[in-house]
Formats: sequence, structure tokens, C-alpha cells
Amino acid sequence: MTGAHIFFWVQHLLGIGHLKRTATLARAFRRTGMDVTIVSGGHEVSGLDIADSKLIQLPAVRAADKYFKVLIDENDTEIDYAFRANRRDQLVDAFRDAAPDVVITELFPFGRRQLRQELTAMLDAAQTMTPRPLIVSSVRDILVEPPKPERVAEMLERLETYYDRVIIHGDPTLIPFDETFAHADRIADRVAYSGYVVDTPQKTPGGPGTDEVIVSAGGGAVSAELFRAAMLARPQTRLADRTWRILAGHALPQSAFDEIAAEALDGIVVERARPDFTTLMANCTLSISQGGYNTVMEMIAAGTRGVIVPYAGGLETEQTLRARLLENRSGIRTVDENTLDANCLAEAVNAALTAPPPDAFGLNTDGADTSAALIRDWLAIHRQAPT
Repeated sequence: MTGAHIFFWVQHLLGIGHLKRTATLARAFRRTGMDVTIVSGGHEVSGLDIADSKLIQLPAVRAADKYFKVLIDENDTEIDYAFRANRRDQLVDAFRDAAPDVVITELFPFGRRQLRQELTAMLDAAQTMTPRPLIVSSVRDILVEPPKPERVAEMLERLETYYDRVIIHGDPTLIPFDETFAHADRIADRVAYSGYVVDTPQKTPGGPGTDEVIVSAGGGAVSAELFRAAMLARPQTRLADRTWRILAGHALPQSAFDEIAAEALDGIVVERARPDFTTLMANCTLSISQGGYNTVMEMIAAGTRGVIVPYAGGLETEQTLRARLLENRSGIRTVDENTLDANCLAEAVNAALTAPPPDAFGLNTDGADTSAALIRDWLAIHRQAPT
């Protein structure tokens, strides 16, 4: 739909998966001729491919720890009312300047409650526009269970107050949305599944990552234990003669990165995360990773054998559930984060190598282009509705 303008808010707090998925969606929207403005509230990520979308960077915040209750700025200072008010005003001003046709909020109102003031201010501004933009929530396949029942009531109230549609970036044949959001029936009339949003990897014989073991943990804020276990496991595996490449996300503190790099023996490469990750994933012999949405789906789409060590810190349940659902697929093995050590990781690597490679058969992995088509169709309907 040429001429349509999408205003896409996203916030990553620990890893970078939310921002990476937004970038993949933005590229799909651009392929259909829509203009895209991404408003990011997390730390800047180098090498992010957003095609020629516009990127607006809000004052960055991140989670202080695995519980996500306290937000801190880039100086590790807890954000206060003045900081929040400044972000809110910047967001609303950017929204008004863009005057978009479509507003998309990534995860909100199903999450990101800590930032509800800025988001409801933007959504209130959207309600006063003429014509009012189409308002859509973009949410992954699995939600983390809210710690308090009243939070679900808040979600539903905001959905019914502001939102026209909800795109679920998953496939109900793997997990229906109502398994992690018990009141999905309340919003069934505005929900559609897009399938999984995947950067489809392309194998390049002899290209980067060929015959290697790729060890990754997304943004990398909580990855040091996984990296150390992988380095110690290498001699015990059938891949001890291969290069093991550890990709540390930019959220891993430099001091921790330096310590891990100093511990690496010959045959182990330690470097920061690279923009060609999907190429490495497609070419490698085996992937060792946490169970984040993007990495796991790229592994399956590439047909790469893998070991998943799902992050389960704080109140997180999403990666563990996804790993359990995928474990029965050939070539995928999981290791519990709480029992992770070199021995059990080596056993999982060797077990994955004996199984056939995984495949995406039966799963919809065309989520990016399907999302663009849904937005196009919904906007056409929205424009025809009486004001």
C-alpha cells in the first residue's frame, strides 16, 4: 500500500530480540511500499538492518536485572519522573510530527507495563487525530505469565480502549496464544496469526561460519555462564577439532567480555555479535544458544542442529516453554539452565549430532510478509469505516 506510513514503537530491555524482530518486520513493510518510522527505547544496536526506514532513538533504558522491575539509563542510574516525562514528550512529539496511518506497539499492552505512561500518552494523542490511525499490537508467540491477576485486566482494558488489531507472530499448530494468555477469547475478533517472523538464512558453501560451532546469547546481558560452559565442553564433544565461535552481545559488559576472551584456548574465537549472524547460523555445523524467539526460529529455518539452553531467570518462562515444544523436533536438544555444566552440554551436543537436522515442516515461517499483508488489508478496512 504505497503512501501508508507506519509508526512502530519497540523497547528491548535485556536482549535485542524485540528490536531484531521489529527490523525484520520493517523490511517487509518497506517491500510493500509502506514508509516506516521505528522508535526505539533501548540501547543502540550497531549493524541493524532496517532497510531505509527512519529510526528515532529515545533516551535509552534497560532492565537493571533479570526481574525487569527497575529500569536504568545508560549511566546505570535508575530512571526518575523527569526522565520518564522527557521520554514521553519526545515520543508524543515524534508521533505528531509523523502523523502516521498505522501505529504499532511491540509487546505492549501485553508487556512493557513500566513504560505505560509514555505509551498511553501517545495512544491518547492518536485518538484525537483525524483520521485516527489504525492501532495494532505486535506480540510474539508466548507471553510471560503476569505476576498479578489484575495485570491481565489492565491488558484487556487497554486493548479494548485503544487497539483495533493484534498480530501474533506465531503459529497455533505449535502453541495457541490462549495457552499463555488465558483470556484470548475476549479479543478473538481482533487477533490474527502471522506465522513466525524469521530472517530466512541462506547457506553459502565455504562462507562465514562453515563447519563451525556458533555459540550465541542474543544481546548477551546474561550469557557468561553459557559461554564458559561451552568452552569447557568443547574437548568432550565430537566437534573438538572444529572452530567454536562465541558471539557475545553488546549488552555483555566489556570487563566480562575481556575475561571470557582471555580464557579462550586455541580453536575458540570470542568476538562481539555480528550483523551476518543468520549467515553464520546457516553455514555452521551446530548452534548452541539460549532459547530466544529469533535465534531458535532461524536455527530451524536453516536446518541447523542445535542445543538450546533457555534463559529462565527471574520470572521468565517464555524460552523454557518454547524449547520444550521444539525439543521433539529432530536435531534439537535442550539443557536446563539450572543444571548447565560442561559435561551435560557436551552430552547434548553429541546427542544433537546423531539426530537428523531440524526442519520447519508444518510451521508457518512467513510471518514478516504475512504481517505486511495483514496491515495492508486492515488499513484498507479501517479507512472505509465511518468516523
